[in-house]
Amino acid sequence: MDYSKLRAAANSIRLLTVDAVETSTTGHPGMALGFADVGAALYGEILNHYNKKPDWINRDRFVLSAGHGAMLQYCLLHLAGFGLDKKELMRFRRIGSKTPGHPEYGHTVGVETTTGPLGAGFATAVGMAVAEKKLASRFNTAEYPVIDHFTYVVAGDGCLMEGLSGEAASLAGHLKLGKLIVYYDSNEISIEGSTDITFTEDVCARFRSYGWQTLEGSAHDFDDILSRTKEAREDTSCPTLIKLNSIIGKGAPTMQGNHKVHGAPVGREEILAMKKSLGAPEHEDFYVFPEAIDYFSQKEGLWRKNYEKWEALFDDWGKAHPDWMEELEAFLDYGHEFYSQVQLPHYLVGDFASTRDVSGKVLQAYVKTVPNLIGGSADLGPTTKTELPGASDFSHENPGGRVIRFGVREHAMASIANGITLHRGFRVYTGTLLQFADYMRPAIRLSALMKLPVIYILTHDSIYMGGDGPTHQPVEHLAALRVIPGLRVLRPGDPQEAVEAWKMAIENLSGPTVLSFSRQNLEVYSKHDSSWGENLRRGAYIVKEAEDLATDGKPECILVGSGSEVGLCLKAASLVPEKRIRIISMISRELYLSQEKEFRSSMIPEGVGVYTAEAGVKCGWEAIASGRENIFSIDRFGASGPGDEVARHLGFTAEAFAELIKTGT
Repeated sequence: MDYSKLRAAANSIRLLTVDAVETSTTGHPGMALGFADVGAALYGEILNHYNKKPDWINRDRFVLSAGHGAMLQYCLLHLAGFGLDKKELMRFRRIGSKTPGHPEYGHTVGVETTTGPLGAGFATAVGMAVAEKKLASRFNTAEYPVIDHFTYVVAGDGCLMEGLSGEAASLAGHLKLGKLIVYYDSNEISIEGSTDITFTEDVCARFRSYGWQTLEGSAHDFDDILSRTKEAREDTSCPTLIKLNSIIGKGAPTMQGNHKVHGAPVGREEILAMKKSLGAPEHEDFYVFPEAIDYFSQKEGLWRKNYEKWEALFDDWGKAHPDWMEELEAFLDYGHEFYSQVQLPHYLVGDFASTRDVSGKVLQAYVKTVPNLIGGSADLGPTTKTELPGASDFSHENPGGRVIRFGVREHAMASIANGITLHRGFRVYTGTLLQFADYMRPAIRLSALMKLPVIYILTHDSIYMGGDGPTHQPVEHLAALRVIPGLRVLRPGDPQEAVEAWKMAIENLSGPTVLSFSRQNLEVYSKHDSSWGENLRRGAYIVKEAEDLATDGKPECILVGSGSEVGLCLKAASLVPEKRIRIISMISRELYLSQEKEFRSSMIPEGVGVYTAEAGVKCGWEAIASGRENIFSIDRFGASGPGDEVARHLGFTAEAFAELIKTGT
């Protein structure tokens, strides 16, 4: 094979990169220069994709886990005709451009996931490989392999230093995700200098211990890149790590191999020398070699031919299996048509149950009827009630299984859920204790940033979880989650609200949802608001109204509770019979605060004393309470003991709340 045009494409990437970073005055040229040959081979010779159908379900997925090298992907999307105009390369890192500092999903056509936090792309790609394997097992036949693609990742030393990638790689090896291929950009450079100062392990040996195939070659030898990829594709019994030894900043005559080229412009003098050495016009910026343009122009015909071949296969499959075709379309639409058929559990006033138990019953009802709802827990199925009796586990031998055993890998679990969702075809839930949201937070943040409708089941949501003590008793975690933009946090107060909370999570396709559930039993309370289910979706409703309102129609004071503390509000109010008290259940503070003023005023009129109660820190309740002193909270860590005793020890009781109401304003 004549690699001259491929070399021209790689050198065009190098030239575009240094000019873009120089124009921006910031950026990371080193990785893009060092892996330009791999990128050109990927987009030109390896990936099964079609620039006119960037959302084609059977396209190969490409994830740039080393997202700081964003210019590598932007240059390739430009050269390969994905609609990224050269003007956008010139606007690198500018507000409103299609070329932000790190790739962003939903912002630039051809970017499969938001990357930047090192290791996140790697773990997300594991989720994409899981989704491919599951969809293939559901819909493929020997004659019609309609879902049959690979997931490719470019990861650097930084990605593989992060613990997240180790969690995800361990699970990927266990699951034998043989259509996952990771190119390891081994340039032995980190921001502070040589990787020798911190990273001297044998990475390939580590990955072999995870159950991966490992291969090695040069990132600057097309024969190595293509032959190692071919070898990886031929063995789908396990995932493959291809270690490609590279020179950071390759092509920059005096700076290549130096850690300083990682994250700063190389300078005009270096760019001129680089253009001269590569045979490009010295005074023409953002230059692309004509051979590169010709190369990708010719490739488009092959991509179209491959797509049309698949399209014909897909049409034949649909004619042979019309029911499957209809089901696949439903899968790709989050399976919403299945939900109307679900028979959810029903609870009556006076019933007792923990909301985690209710959640378990609701989840079982959904899974029984909704075939594309999948997920699992971080080794806490019996505890979080995410066990599914009768449902089989997803594994290499049983890719049709519904339960994903994530193991004690919370961060990877959340990232993998993102990847499954990004791939399309499934609705995903995860489960762990609320306390361990700390491990998941970076991935939950990315869920919100990408507007992915992942469902996070977080149980044991307060000090009432009891004897495991302060290390397991969340007090600041609800506040920490609520400040993530676009994340909907729902904390239901009784079993009826828990059922509705699940329905709200299923209905929410604009971003992720946290379902915060209790360990302790809660009583179903009667509800004053006949439209409580509707108003719950607006964040709050009136549980109990004052028996006699003032002449202006206002209560004397209002108690606002979240979750288990709605019950505490009811008990506290009974201890203050002399006051006309309205009680509100606020399942979502942020959802309530986003409503129009008229609705909020109907719940909480101006001029009325408002008290809030939640078994957590004060932070954020200042927006609801009529004064910081009216926030009944826990602003310290818990203690080890039965939940009720811990509450008494901390002074968090209905009696104490009643005293605050009596003496407050």
